[in-house]
Amino acid sequence: MTAPGTTDATQPTEPADSAQPAESAPDRSAPRRTFGLAAATALVMGNIIGGGIFALPATVAPYGTVSLLAFVVLSVAAVLLALLFGKLARRSPVTGGLYVYPRDAFGPFAGFLSAWSYWTMCWVSIAALAVAVVGYVDVLIPLRGNHALEAAVALAALWLPAAANFAGTRWVGAVQLVSTVLKFLPLLLLSTVGLFFVDADNFGPFNASGQSVSGALAASAALLLYSFLGVESAAVSAGEVRDPERTVGRASVLGTLGSALVYLLGTVAVFGLVPHDRLVDSGAPFADAVNAVTGGSWGGTAVALVAVASITGCLNGWILMAAQMPYAAARDGLFPAPFARVGKGGVPGFGVWACAVLGTVLIALNYTAGPDTTFRVLVLITTFTGCVPYLLSAAAQLYWLARGTRERVRPAGLARDLTVAALSFAFSFWLIAGAGYAAVYQGVLFLFAGIPVYVWLRGRRETTQSATGPRP
Repeated sequence: MTAPGTTDATQPTEPADSAQPAESAPDRSAPRRTFGLAAATALVMGNIIGGGIFALPATVAPYGTVSLLAFVVLSVAAVLLALLFGKLARRSPVTGGLYVYPRDAFGPFAGFLSAWSYWTMCWVSIAALAVAVVGYVDVLIPLRGNHALEAAVALAALWLPAAANFAGTRWVGAVQLVSTVLKFLPLLLLSTVGLFFVDADNFGPFNASGQSVSGALAASAALLLYSFLGVESAAVSAGEVRDPERTVGRASVLGTLGSALVYLLGTVAVFGLVPHDRLVDSGAPFADAVNAVTGGSWGGTAVALVAVASITGCLNGWILMAAQMPYAAARDGLFPAPFARVGKGGVPGFGVWACAVLGTVLIALNYTAGPDTTFRVLVLITTFTGCVPYLLSAAAQLYWLARGTRERVRPAGLARDLTVAALSFAFSFWLIAGAGYAAVYQGVLFLFAGIPVYVWLRGRRETTQSATGPRP
């Protein structure tokens, strides 16, 4: 099979104005695009619905039911981001979208910062997902608070999907379809049937955080953003999507809307089924919610099995994403060259190894604080590192809108696209602020750590070009 986006990952598309998206030139090398609308939508939903819905209700419970309002706000923001990425994908329908958009608009340094931040978000997110598995494995096989066993479970959850990725992108797409169906149907069943057993007394106070409502809303939204990371999945993998100019936008919106529906109904059910004081300390909130409905433990065990399968399928997709972004940048000489190497299965193998190794180190460093604390810390770091490429992509769209010539702009289309881009930028900025000082501090350190890498690679590239002469 052909490498994902091998030829088109580095080719910028000449921008047009917002109302008249540029028609992409046909790809003369004709790479095989394996994801249709169903697979691309499943990739989006599979990457969004993973550890988030299974672990986050307990994580945000200390803020109270204001977090349900935060879910509504984030659902709107996620749909706006999906629309934004669909528009940008029509300009540059290539692999590595969130790297390509800032690069084409602002130059290689902006592209590098976006790729580096997104790559950091990916492997930190992968570590967080692996940690989220532990609470549900504990339902199936009691780990009795043994941190060594919990760390071993998290590492197994990380490395098994990493090994599966070497089978190739076609298998990744197939796994995403199967895992999405397996987890979506039981979760939707719980989110509907469970609503009939909701007890209003279980919800607890609206704002249990002790801070202002706006502060609690921003803080809970910063945590909950983790549950919507993946809305950009189709855009990042556009080189693998058939008819990406149309499919990326549709898959992004459909996948986001489907995920938001499951999230909102599921979280309301969990809050209403599990008493607030128990939910705050729960390691497997959905299993506890099902046990409240069935009056026994068998339902929770079934949900725990679904949760483990769901998070493993989500890891399968995220590991591919973590390899594809640096792959696109490496082909431009803006990431270390090994990231551009592609194996027989069409997967950038070095990128898979790198994110798995870094995720392992992060789990090992943070697990001494316990799984709940580790998950929270990792989630907040992903909020910052995930929002940086969102900000830069929204800024790129605003730049293209500002460059549009007056005679080519339709006022209605301009107003719509400007609103989507501006609100996407504002939401991303708000979420970074809500992540808190510690998360922003750690995220900035991760981001700035990439600058020496860029300086070295750019210097080496210019030295090589000076010695060999400019490319023809």
